[in-house]
Amino acid sequence: MKKIACIVVVFFCLTSFSQENDTRGYKVSVGEQVPELQFSLLDGREITTNDLKNKVTVLQFTASWCSVCIKEMPHLEKDVWQRFKNDDFILIGIDLKETTEKVEGFIKKTKVTYPFTIDSDGSIFEAFTLPKAGVTRNIVLNKDGEIIFLSRLYNVKEFQEMVAVIDAELNKE
Repeated sequence: MKKIACIVVVFFCLTSFSQENDTRGYKVSVGEQVPELQFSLLDGREITTNDLKNKVTVLQFTASWCSVCIKEMPHLEKDVWQRFKNDDFILIGIDLKETTEKVEGFIKKTKVTYPFTIDSDGSIFEAFTLPKAGVTRNIVLNKDGEIIFLSRLYNVKEFQEMVAVIDAELNKE
């Protein structure tokens, strides 16, 4: 019995330690500057890191095959994009490694209206994540290009926290 109790305690300690230090697949952290970015939106507009300055920005990493992404996107549309789009704010969907036709169909299916780009080679995604990290990620930047929030998967409580962070950042004087 003592041996089992010892194993349980060791397992608990190791699990707790790993969760506290888990990066959730990110290689960037809150407080860091956004890596240099340059990409074209589906509507042809060119975006660079400099274009994101003076705007609160959400970079949403997604893909059409991702069921969690599909679950989250209506909430991003309604609770984030529709709420903040008339402020100094931008939400950019970044589709991972799919064709234009696939992404356009995905946008139509999910009924989102925020701007999209396609990360055809995964280089944008890899600027933020560790190798083999999964999608369904939101990265929130302040107006100075500093990362202020990182999410992973869709969790209602974390999503609400992200919306509150965006709102607070937009209301800073």
